[in-house]
Amino acid sequence: MDFKDQVDLDASQVEDAGRGGGGFSAGGFPGGMVIGGGGIVSLIVLVLVFVLNNVGGGGGGESQPSQGRPAADLSEQCKTGKDADQNERCRVVGVVNSIQSYWKGELGGDYSQARTVLFTQSVNTGCGAADSAVGPFYCPNDRRVYLDLSFFDQLHSQFGAKGGPFAQAYVIAHEYGHHVQNLSGQLSNGNSSVPVELQADCYAGVWARNAVETGFYEKPFTDADIAEAIDAAAAVGDDRIQQRSQGRVDPESFTHGSSQQRVAAFQRGYQNGGPADCAQSKLG
Repeated sequence: MDFKDQVDLDASQVEDAGRGGGGFSAGGFPGGMVIGGGGIVSLIVLVLVFVLNNVGGGGGGESQPSQGRPAADLSEQCKTGKDADQNERCRVVGVVNSIQSYWKGELGGDYSQARTVLFTQSVNTGCGAADSAVGPFYCPNDRRVYLDLSFFDQLHSQFGAKGGPFAQAYVIAHEYGHHVQNLSGQLSNGNSSVPVELQADCYAGVWARNAVETGFYEKPFTDADIAEAIDAAAAVGDDRIQQRSQGRVDPESFTHGSSQQRVAAFQRGYQNGGPADCAQSKLG
């Protein structure tokens, strides 16, 4: 997953808010307002006590005070694809640029950009206050993706995924899938459901198939890159998380789909390469 060294990055699409950043009122997430609640892992909320040992994100509780990380000006750090290959935050910029370039080309005037906000530990959003335990998520109220980069360490250490740059790209592409759903009216009152989440996985696969055409990457993604995404999708299937956290699986309580469903949804998008192949009626 190599960026073109000289391709220009648009760092304005990603905001580094530091710790406790964001310009919206706090107060906890109103029910059903956060789409994804981490996108591929919104069900983290279900297993906070068991897996992350942290009760907070989405519950309206106060985050514990700690040494903060100041906000950073990414425009000074992230100028070219070479920066994206060398710096994790710049890699996020490059991925976001490519994703939004694809969807703008696909949807034209129906697409409007969504900024990604990087934060540490806690953040205020248009959907309320959140902390890192929520995982990556998309807020339809302010049309932003929120991401604490520490999640990628948790993806490996807590959920057993192998990780890697393309696993990260998959997470981000999934969240932007929710943004596309929001713009196209495919979200029902802001509520997550298995078909909605599987469609976002499929949209991530569609971007992956077409990413090289956005001009940000040297060449199409390798089988090893795609394997990172598939491994991440499997790791955060409802069945895998429930088995790890509860010792049993309850399909009736699935919110995102099983490991098999999530992998299949991503592969459908990647193999077919068109958003029309991601109709919710075709997934599940």
